[in-house]
Amino acid sequence: MTNRPRSRFNTVIDPEAVEEVKKLVLVKRKVVITCHVSPDGDALGSSTALCGVLKSLGKDVKIVTADCAPKSLLFLPGVRDIVSHTREPERARKLIEECDLIFCLDFNDMKRVDRLGEFIEGSQAARVVIDHHLGDALPCDVLISRPEVSSTSALLYIFLYQAGWASRLTRATAADLYTGMMTDTGNFSYNSNDPDLYVIIADLLRKGIDKDNLYKLVHNNASESALRLNGYAQYRANYLLGGRLALITLSGQELKEFDYNKGDTEGLVNMPLTIPEVQWSIFMREDPGEVVKVSMRSKGDFPVNLVCQELLGGGGHINAAGGEFRGSLPQALDFILESVSRYEHLLTPRQGGSSH
Repeated sequence: MTNRPRSRFNTVIDPEAVEEVKKLVLVKRKVVITCHVSPDGDALGSSTALCGVLKSLGKDVKIVTADCAPKSLLFLPGVRDIVSHTREPERARKLIEECDLIFCLDFNDMKRVDRLGEFIEGSQAARVVIDHHLGDALPCDVLISRPEVSSTSALLYIFLYQAGWASRLTRATAADLYTGMMTDTGNFSYNSNDPDLYVIIADLLRKGIDKDNLYKLVHNNASESALRLNGYAQYRANYLLGGRLALITLSGQELKEFDYNKGDTEGLVNMPLTIPEVQWSIFMREDPGEVVKVSMRSKGDFPVNLVCQELLGGGGHINAAGGEFRGSLPQALDFILESVSRYEHLLTPRQGGSSH
């Protein structure tokens, strides 16, 4: 790695923050790593990679999450060892209660860890946040936040490099980081123009990862019911604001009819963006307990992170964001339909009129 342009990595994160984390890791023994609810590839990839590195340093490490990993990411090494509050609530609580260091990865709001939030806030453990989302940060002992970095997995790699720990990455943990980087950039189709991102990828490839196979593992594992569900949802999509906004909804009953499993609709929100005229895509999924999960994606400069923050108290990135609505799907749909017009001026006018 001596002849590659890595000097910028030395200044991405404040060296003092890096040293503070290293000191904490040195003196602490029991470590918990956690990430946001409905963990995606970036949350799980960064968590499992950090877990592997800390174990190589002799630490007692557990990953604790609010809920379970999606089926599409169970291939990641270490994911099946995660302790989820959904399945083991008492064990999850006890691990957080007894640890002396907590890493919070890929979230900056305690609401994003759901029921784990009260345990984390009540813990006496030191807290390190590594995240790349805009917005106010969690209270912590050390904050590493860089919204300009495309994923928490990429930011974690930079931290490991600056800490002198990148050499501890194995083929497995390098695959974890690559999966996080790949999934949080839509297979490097947005937020991915930073040349340094590909310097990281080059290093991960030298660790022996098979990036082509990782793509297949993430994306080419659909079930027949999932394909039918996604086809049904796309067929019923509505196109609004002159065809520039696509809106997809799935009710709890519809999910049940198609034997929905967690992760079956991963990537569905991106599909309407393959239509040249569509600049903004919204997917709304009704979950149990009168909660509607809302995912948004966009092209160009349309800021879905702003929309999600203002309407749903959520957030994310300019082209990929999300949040949730407390209520029924019809209520959520009415709210969104009443609200989208206020953002129409941010969309690029459609050329040649509309056929929608």
